Amino acid sequence: MTMGLLAFLKTQFVVHLLIGFVFVVSGFIINFIQLFTLILWPINKQFYRKINCRLSYSLWSQLVMLLEWWSGTECTLFTDQETIKKFGKEHVVIILNHNFEIDFLCGWTMCERFGVLGSSKVLAKKELLYVPLIGWTWYFLEIVFCKRKWEEDRNTVIQGLKSLSDYPEYMWFLLYCEGTRFTEKKHQISMEVAESKGLPKLKYHLLPRTKGFTTAVQCLRGTVAAVYDVTLNFRGNKNPSLLGILYGKKYEADMCVRRFPLDEIPLDEKEAAQWLHKLYQEKDALQEQYKQKGVFPGDVIKPARRPWTLLNFLGWATVLLSPLFRFAFGVFASGSPLLILTFLGFVGAASFGVRRLIGVTEIEKGSSYGNQVFKKKE
Repeated sequence: MTMGLLAFLKTQFVVHLLIGFVFVVSGFIINFIQLFTLILWPINKQFYRKINCRLSYSLWSQLVMLLEWWSGTECTLFTDQETIKKFGKEHVVIILNHNFEIDFLCGWTMCERFGVLGSSKVLAKKELLYVPLIGWTWYFLEIVFCKRKWEEDRNTVIQGLKSLSDYPEYMWFLLYCEGTRFTEKKHQISMEVAESKGLPKLKYHLLPRTKGFTTAVQCLRGTVAAVYDVTLNFRGNKNPSLLGILYGKKYEADMCVRRFPLDEIPLDEKEAAQWLHKLYQEKDALQEQYKQKGVFPGDVIKPARRPWTLLNFLGWATVLLSPLFRFAFGVFASGSPLLILTFLGFVGAASFGVRRLIGVTEIEKGSSYGNQVFKKKE
């Protein structure tokens, strides 16, 4: 009976709207607090960073809560015990394939379970800087933004990466080396470029863009201990979405993780680029094995989910929904058509805003980057 009611609630628009309300309003509150933390930067930079790690965690963990507790999605690791022992205990660069709408969310789930969600980093496209909540929170978290035009990005990326060399908390720095999400059109163009450069063709990935990777490992050498290669897939050939998660759909994510000590990666830029191309050929082979056998190689490890994401969301929901319900009751009790229409207009605007935020993750609404850029030389 209880499970049936919960399953019903997960499909209801008004419930989704309330979840979105909590996320958006708490996000603006967090951004407002972050704005005031800027006064700490010239006084105590490391204290500023620690505060912003926790503020960012309070926002991002709400999305992780949706994956872990709302949809019940399972995340399984395929790796070795020695690698697991180092999770959350060293600075690392993460290389993740970019095929799915919620690949970032699966990555965040692993960050959360090993205590590095608040301090996780990414090399992000500059357009995201202007997206409310997402980009604004990342700005305070010192995320490195780029225009994906190397001539313009080089100095900005190098400066941003070097500034992280003294980061006080263990960080996982995510790189999507393919530069954009996988689509059939982008893949076709990418493989034409691979053929023209004499590189082996990839079946499940786009040709990796090497500049960001080689620059990251050069700038973070001495800070970062290793590169974690992560190859993600979903059981049953599923193609999950954030909307599916919001509707409570359960998925099963499998992640193959391989650890490469940074001193194994060549210092020379060209050799490091060749290393990355070889890595993606291996990733392609892993995806082929998964398609044939339904599993990745390695020990099967299921890190336990922690209660903090759920408790954090419930805390925000308690604080924010109580006054909302009182206000809504007062509006309808007043009997004023103007007040009621204004309130319904606000609800509609909020619904539109939440839907636009979700749209940032959708593949079909993603950037056209990659449709032509692969035709240019790096």
